[in-house]
Amino acid sequence: MIPLAADEDLDYRIVRGVEREEPDIDMVRVQDAGLSGYDDPDVLQWAASEGRVLFSHDANTMTHHAYQRILKGQSMLGLWVVRRSLPLGDVIKDVIAIAALSEEGEYEGQVMYLPLR
Repeated sequence: MIPLAADEDLDYRIVRGVEREEPDIDMVRVQDAGLSGYDDPDVLQWAASEGRVLFSHDANTMTHHAYQRILKGQSMLGLWVVRRSLPLGDVIKDVIAIAALSEEGEYEGQVMYLPLR
């Protein structure tokens, strides 16, 4: 399983649901890593240095900064943008599938969007 990170704006119910359904998934909230209030570039740097794929609801600034990292040749292990309008149960299932079925480095330099369907 690949390690994940949840951006500060990601609905906490998603994180709780993933933990409840699949407790072996390693998903850290940026708040729990002491990064509350940090800017997007700092969160992306932290995720890269920790080897984590990041999940966020922020389709504007977070994606912008992710693409900037990619253009600069900086490590960015992947960003998944989750639309807020999606049913929580579907998002939880998709996050679990991504963590369980993905290979390390599979999303390097990529910005992807949920839903998977």
